[in-house]
Amino acid sequence: MSRNNYRGVVPIVDVAHQLRVTEDQLRILATMLPHAVSLAVECPEEPYDGDLRPGDVIVRFLPCSPFDSADLDLLIEVRSKWFASRAEDRNQRCEQLRDAVCEAVGPLSIGVYLSLPVAGWAQTD
Repeated sequence: MSRNNYRGVVPIVDVAHQLRVTEDQLRILATMLPHAVSLAVECPEEPYDGDLRPGDVIVRFLPCSPFDSADLDLLIEVRSKWFASRAEDRNQRCEQLRDAVCEAVGPLSIGVYLSLPVAGWAQTD
């Protein structure tokens, strides 16, 4: 995504993970998710040029507590601005991201949730 287009609408990715997910697997996710998410949300309104810079995709890791009800090893929630072209094939986008994560970290139970709200973004330089 070009710097000018992408800076306005940064995908935010929350990765909730069970304690059984290893530190090596989390490290792999931290490395591969920005690119994989960018591919999954790419659209004509925000094309992805392959030139990611720090802050272009925000990834946060959230360890599950004993009180959480999730039974998946990884629950990956992606929030990115709504565009009609993104919304029309959002399930395929989720499957694409899920498959990329499975390939990167191996056999874990993984869920991917893509939320496309009408949103705005502002930040300081």
